[in-house]
Amino acid sequence: MRTRFVNLRIPAGGNETVAAEIVVADGLFEEIVPAGNQTAAGGEQWVNLRGGLVLPGAIDGHVHFDDPGFTHREDFASGTAAAAAGGVTCVVDMPCTSLPPVIDADSLATKLRAIQAKAHVDFMLWGGVSGDSFDRPDWRERLAELAEGGAAALKVYCLSGMSSFTALDYDRIDRVLEAAAGHGLPVGVHAEDPTIVGELTEAIRARGGDRPADWAAARPVLAEVAAVRRIIEGCRATGARVHIVHLSSGAALELIAAARADGVAISAETCPHYLEHTLDDLIRQGALLKTAPVVKSADDRERLWAGAASGELFTIATDHAPAQWPEEKHTGSIWTDYGGVPGVETLLPYLHSEGVTAGRITLERMVELVAANPARLFGIDHRKGALAEGLDADFAVLDPEVRWTVRASELHNLNRYTPFKGRELTGRVRACYVRGRAVFERKADGRELFAPAGSGRWVRRGEP
Repeated sequence: MRTRFVNLRIPAGGNETVAAEIVVADGLFEEIVPAGNQTAAGGEQWVNLRGGLVLPGAIDGHVHFDDPGFTHREDFASGTAAAAAGGVTCVVDMPCTSLPPVIDADSLATKLRAIQAKAHVDFMLWGGVSGDSFDRPDWRERLAELAEGGAAALKVYCLSGMSSFTALDYDRIDRVLEAAAGHGLPVGVHAEDPTIVGELTEAIRARGGDRPADWAAARPVLAEVAAVRRIIEGCRATGARVHIVHLSSGAALELIAAARADGVAISAETCPHYLEHTLDDLIRQGALLKTAPVVKSADDRERLWAGAASGELFTIATDHAPAQWPEEKHTGSIWTDYGGVPGVETLLPYLHSEGVTAGRITLERMVELVAANPARLFGIDHRKGALAEGLDADFAVLDPEVRWTVRASELHNLNRYTPFKGRELTGRVRACYVRGRAVFERKADGRELFAPAGSGRWVRRGEP
C-alpha cells in the first residue's frame, strides 16, 4: 500500500516552508514532491494533514527510561509513549539507569528482552564503560561486544552518583577513548571534575549547607570547564570521536568550539532546561529542577542559545530522567533528592516555540539539532534524520501557530512533573509517524490515539 500525505508544508531552508505531498511505501519515503504535481496512483491511500507542518521525526539522543530495574521512575512503554506525543520518532537510551547496566553483550541482550515489546517508537541503545568494568581484565573485549552488537555509542562519567555505574578517572577515560576509536564508536562524556565537586561538596555540607543554592555551589562552571579541558586533551591524543553530553555553561562551549576549529573530533549537546532555566529558577523550584550539571546563569543560557544558532552546539537532547514523584524529589535534603527531570515530550514544542518562533534559531537549524545531526552522530543518517527519498518515513506533524500551556497531568511519562509546568508554548505536535505508520494522533475533539506498544523497532549502529 502506497500512502500519499497531502495538504502539508515542509521546511525549505531558513524559516521558509513550501506546500508539498509525501508518498510513503513499505515504510520509506518514496517521493516528496510539490503540492498538486501528482495525480493519485491506483490503490493509493490519501491522508489529509490539514495544513500541518511536517518535520523529520526528532531523535532524542539522551534518555533514561530506566527499564529494567528502576521502572518506578520510568519504563519503556510510558517513555516511548511520551516521545511519540512529542514528535520524537527515535530515542537513544542510556546504559547506566537500568539493571544490569549495558556494559557487554549479555546485559545488552537482557535490556532488549525487557523493552522490545514495549516500544511505541524506534530506539537505539548506548553502551557504557563504568569503573566497575575495569575490575575485569576483559573490559576491552566487552567494549568490542557492544560495538559488534550495534550499540549507538559509549557513555562514561567523570563524576557519577550511581553505585551501579561508577565514574572513571581521566587516565581510564583515555584508555576507553583509544579502544572506542578502534571500533569507530563515539564516546559520550558526563564532564564534571570530581576533585572540584568533591572538595566543594565536603566543605558546603560541613557547614550545614542544604539548600538548592548549595547544590549549585558545589557544581560550578569551573568543574565543567576543567573536565571538558581534560577530555579535549584525551580526544586530541587518541583521535576518538567525543560528544560532551548535557553541556551547561558558556565557558565550556567556548573550549569545545575552539577545539573543533582546531580539528579535534569533539562536539556537544545541551538540553532545553539549560536553555530555559537559571540558578534563580533552581532556587525557586527547588529539587524539582535539580539536575547534574546544574542550570547556570542567564549569561550561560544566552551563550548556549547563541551556540545553538551558530552550529557550535551539535545536538539538543533532553537527558529525560524522571524521579519517582513526589517521593524522590522530597527526601528532606537537597543532597539526597533525586537529580533529573522529564523532557522527551516537550523537546520539539519547546525548541519550536522558544527557538524558532522567538527568533533565536531558524527552523532549518532546529531540524539539524534534533534530527539530522543526531542521526549523523549515531551512524543512522542513511536511514533517519531527514525528509528524503529512501529514508525511513519518520515525521512529526506540528501545528505551528497553536498556543498551549504545559501541564504535568497532561504529559505521558510515568511520573507527571516538569520544571516547564505553566509554560505557554507556540506549536504543538498533532501526530507522529514512524516508518509511515501513525504512532500518535491528537484529534480535534481532544482524544489521543497511540499505536500499540511494540510498534517501535531496535535500530543498530552500522545496520544497513
